[in-house]
Amino acid sequence: MKLYRSVYQWAMLCAAGLLIGGCWPGRSLGQKRIPLSGVYVDQPFEQEYHEAYPIGAAGSDIDVRSLVVDHQSTVWIATASGVFQKKVNQSNWLPVPGMDNGPVYAVAVDTKSAVWLGTWNGLYKYKDRTLERITGPDSPVSAICPSREGTYALGPQGVWLITDQACQKKAYRLPRSIRQAISDGSGGLWVATDVGLYHATDAGTRVFQKNDDLLSASVRGIAFDGRRNLWVGGLGGVTVLTQGKKSRALTPQQGIPSIFVRCVEQSPDGSMWVGTEVGIVRYRPDGSHSLRFTRRWLLDDHVNDMAFDAQGTAWIATEKGVSAIRKKSMTLAGKQDYFYDVLMKRHIRAPWIAGQCRLTTPGDVSTWAPDDDDNDGEYTSNYLAMECFRYAATKAPDAKGKARKAFQFLQLLQEVTGTDGFFARTVVPADWTEIDDGNRTFTDRERADELVKEPRFKPVSVRWRKSKDGKWLWKGDTSSDELCGHMMGYYFYYELVADEAEKKVVRAHISRLVNHLIAHNFTLTDIDGTPTRWGVWSPDLLNRDPDWAPDRNQNSMELLAFLKLAYYTTGNVTYEHHYRRLIDREGYLANMANISRQNPAWFIYFDVILAAYVYPILIRCEKDPKLRAFYENHMDTWLTKRRADKNPLINFLYCYSRNKQVELIPSVNFLVDTPLDLVNWTVDHTRREDVKLIRTPVLDELQVDKLPPASIRTVVRWDKNPWAAVNGTPDIEREPVFWLLPYWMGRYLTMIR
Repeated sequence: MKLYRSVYQWAMLCAAGLLIGGCWPGRSLGQKRIPLSGVYVDQPFEQEYHEAYPIGAAGSDIDVRSLVVDHQSTVWIATASGVFQKKVNQSNWLPVPGMDNGPVYAVAVDTKSAVWLGTWNGLYKYKDRTLERITGPDSPVSAICPSREGTYALGPQGVWLITDQACQKKAYRLPRSIRQAISDGSGGLWVATDVGLYHATDAGTRVFQKNDDLLSASVRGIAFDGRRNLWVGGLGGVTVLTQGKKSRALTPQQGIPSIFVRCVEQSPDGSMWVGTEVGIVRYRPDGSHSLRFTRRWLLDDHVNDMAFDAQGTAWIATEKGVSAIRKKSMTLAGKQDYFYDVLMKRHIRAPWIAGQCRLTTPGDVSTWAPDDDDNDGEYTSNYLAMECFRYAATKAPDAKGKARKAFQFLQLLQEVTGTDGFFARTVVPADWTEIDDGNRTFTDRERADELVKEPRFKPVSVRWRKSKDGKWLWKGDTSSDELCGHMMGYYFYYELVADEAEKKVVRAHISRLVNHLIAHNFTLTDIDGTPTRWGVWSPDLLNRDPDWAPDRNQNSMELLAFLKLAYYTTGNVTYEHHYRRLIDREGYLANMANISRQNPAWFIYFDVILAAYVYPILIRCEKDPKLRAFYENHMDTWLTKRRADKNPLINFLYCYSRNKQVELIPSVNFLVDTPLDLVNWTVDHTRREDVKLIRTPVLDELQVDKLPPASIRTVVRWDKNPWAAVNGTPDIEREPVFWLLPYWMGRYLTMIR
């Protein structure tokens, strides 16, 4: 992980003020120099990814207890039902011929390529395709330790040293609860037991049981680090011993996710991997650490053992099978290629919608099927913006053509309704039989219940209607976030891609939408003649209906942006007149000013992204210097609060709007750290002991006090709260636009080269 650590170190030095302009003056990051302007020059980093190797039926509890990789890269595992092996370039597990069925406790490989097996009925040795039962050690054998002097077999009945000449029983005074043993390199053993750590030699045995010795006397795993410090893992965390004395302790305060530590191993790059009952935490020599947990990274979070092969792959024994955490060299450009390929293969559906796909078998992307979503319009607008920046950065005709297709889909969302300017959430082919949130009938009781819970509730029985041409089903009750996303997409398409003929079409389309709002008292009015549940920007409601007070500030900002974009693109003074009236007579600018002082009961994280969508419009389209200064100061204040989110979309939208280059390091770190796996695995941080559960920034959500990095979050959608404690459902795969959009923005802004 050397190259990745260099990115991390770069970030740390920047945070400490040791870098100028976001760079490392006079030095290089990897092999490429970082110029003083604060530009990230793309370079290789190590991308981790997970491969799962279950044993038996999927989801079954096989309880892999011990694991080792031999010199031919064959993986051997000890399970509750026997020994299995998986050869390199194979995915299936095969039982070892000649072994009796029954529990196996330990597997190990010695320097002569022999594999040793500790089982319920004795000790076995496998070499040159020959299985040999070793006479001497009494069964069961629960731990095996290869060493220079031979191979030790340990269990409740004692300790034996096996050499080519003999099998000798050692007179060590040890408890019977032996969990692991490693050689001290000088003829002795370190032994982990339920009642302490023991150092056994022929001269005597030293016991580590006291509170001053260890976090607790229950020890499960032991390993040396690169400086010959002994890491002792067990109940309570990890105790580090230096020359036999406690020098350091690692507990949840130092990043241990569970006080139930099961194993410890040193990786080839010098990092120490600590396996717990809530995943694996890795401590790098530079002092940083990272967590791997949840089904994205492990078949099960209960980790029993770990081993590394010659390529540096980590093989991890869990209660539900074996996981491999692999790594490969990538660049951000290469990662873009990967994500873009996935996007085109599984996440673009007719007529040109960018969205999630449904997995008929949760977690299995080979079982994908297209899926509809309430926010298909918004997310396709994000995709439209991404293609706009890709075109602006590269001038690729492919990007321009696909941006046009996305814009035409957004046009269709309006045209398919057959109205004066109302637009649909999404469309699906008319022959689809499985859709989300289908039509339904509300009883009088249900209506009453909903009205009491939410006075603004709008019962919509008919959400889906067939288009006049019979080709599509379209979904109504469109929300405010859809229009915000659309307007952002239209702005970037107009500014970065459209030629004059296309700009004429964009102007007409924006006019149609905004004219609809004006004609319906600044509401998005559905085909039933009433406003949709969330599509309200009217001063009569925002300023004078107390039930709309929570939306007053944010929605005022949004409407000003809609009108400003319409005026900017068309030059029609009607839009400017309405814009000025809302500012001068209805206090919409004052409403917007109160966003930073919003009542905490009304804050939802989605509003952060809706503001991000419209800031570029307000700032870049406003020509009045006083109003523009207001919007610029407003966005500056907003970013100050949002820096902790380390959100590259927020950061780059700010850089675009304000014509500044800031927050490069957290943006690049996110792009580097994002996993390749787009399955929306459930991530439950409430099981972690290294974080606290809090109620901020969103008062009515359970969140964690430390922002999870991208690698241990559910798959990102920018409208989701990144601090959420629990999120994700593995029956969908998210579209990778969340990554591609900020990447191409960074490229366009020349902050990423």
